[in-house]
Amino acid sequence: MSRWRPPSEASTALITRAGFDRLRAELDELWRLRRPEVVKALAAAAAEGDRSENAEYTYRKKQLGEIDRRVRYLSKRLEVLKVADGRPSDPGAVFFGARFTVEDADSGESATYRIVGPDETDARAGWISIDSPLARAALRKRVDDEFEVALPAGPARYVVAAVSYD
Repeated sequence: MSRWRPPSEASTALITRAGFDRLRAELDELWRLRRPEVVKALAAAAAEGDRSENAEYTYRKKQLGEIDRRVRYLSKRLEVLKVADGRPSDPGAVFFGARFTVEDADSGESATYRIVGPDETDARAGWISIDSPLARAALRKRVDDEFEVALPAGPARYVVAAVSYD
C-alpha cells in the first residue's frame, strides 16, 4: 500500500486584508523567531552524541520539518493570493466578504455566516470558505431569496434574512 494521495482540488485564491496580514505575520514569526530557536536547540541536541537514541534530537528534527513545511506553503500561497478589499458594487447581494444570515426554510432556525477565503475559515466564528457548498449556493442571493444547498447531512433549504459588509 502506498502513501500517495491524489492532489487536492485547487482552492480559490481570494483572501480578506485581515486574513492576508495574519498569514504574513505567521510566516514572519515562523521564519524569524521559531525556526532559529529550533535550529539552536537541534544543534545542542546533535552535540550530545549518539543521534539514533537521542529523543531531543529526533523531536527537534521533526519540529524543524514541520516549520519548514509551513514556511514553504505560506511562501508559495501568499504569492498567488489576491486580496479582496472594498465593498462589492451591489451591497444588497451576497458576495465574498459578506456577513449574511440565513433561516432554515423548514425549521425557521437562523444562523449567521461570513464568506472568507479558504485559508481563513473559522467554524466557531461562522466564517465559511467561498469554496464551501453553502457559500457557493448563497452567492448573488438577496434578502428574502430562497435557495437549496446539498450539504453532507443532506439537502437543505434556506432563506436569506440579512446581508451586510464590514
